[in-house]
Amino acid sequence: MIERVCVIGGGVIGSLFAGHLAQVAQVSVLTRRSEHADALNAAGLRVSGRSDVHAIITASSDPEAIPPFDLGILATKAPGLEDAATALEGRFPGATMMTTLNGLGAEEVVRRHGGWPIISAVTFMSGTRHDDTHVEYILDTETWLGPYEETPYETVEEVAALLRAAGLKVEAMRDLRPAQWSKLIFNATVNSVAALTGLPHDPHFAAERNLTDLGHLVHDLVDEGKAVAAAAGIDLHDDPWEMNVHATQRGAAHYPSMLEDVEAHRQTEIDLITGALVREAGRHGVDVPLHTALYRLMRAKEESWS
Repeated sequence: MIERVCVIGGGVIGSLFAGHLAQVAQVSVLTRRSEHADALNAAGLRVSGRSDVHAIITASSDPEAIPPFDLGILATKAPGLEDAATALEGRFPGATMMTTLNGLGAEEVVRRHGGWPIISAVTFMSGTRHDDTHVEYILDTETWLGPYEETPYETVEEVAALLRAAGLKVEAMRDLRPAQWSKLIFNATVNSVAALTGLPHDPHFAAERNLTDLGHLVHDLVDEGKAVAAAAGIDLHDDPWEMNVHATQRGAAHYPSMLEDVEAHRQTEIDLITGALVREAGRHGVDVPLHTALYRLMRAKEESWS
């Protein structure tokens, strides 16, 4: 039975997991900043919006101060994953680790630092961080999860049941790769375009009526991604173009995390998202000039802040 959960990373997604799971389990949070941990210990964690909960949790920026746990949820952004996995190395031998990062390759990073059973997950939840102890739940969409390597599917089902009991939407899959690749292509397209244009994800991304409409570029990027998936033998769970169209029709523009990072001049997740797609294309001999251009432009934008 999963009774103790540690969320590694106290951003929006980590806070959404922690706040909900604290209703059904003992939850600790491993934060990057000590002042963040102090605030959580003093005030607890509030989730508003789609949910209304106040969670009492244990938090620390020191992994040695985190109590033993059964399930670790890695919810850092890509630039912080290596440090987070390093902090876990040699600790918590009885735990199962679940990665929730966008893109491909997070599981391999975690595996280099320990032999824990690993669950792969992708989540479509989103929210707004108001401060260290308050996050607003905006999109209450599903989290998809599946086994990595030899992790038993029964473990995946147990974690899915826990998330469901906490009030979160979840789907367990025996093979996550079709779903993982669907979101990879969607994110590699939408996040990169948003970051480079400054546009939130809104109807511009599906507009194709006029020659100058942005939807033409977005559609072509999706088609490049689909070609890579086909070459890799992946039968996509969802059509990324339809995911894009559906998301633009929700009535409120979604602010992709990569655009937030660009505006704050922070290192982005481009390597695990568009970079991963470009590397997979090279591995399978597929030409992806549009994604390659976006990847290089994003890396150049990051370098311009140095």
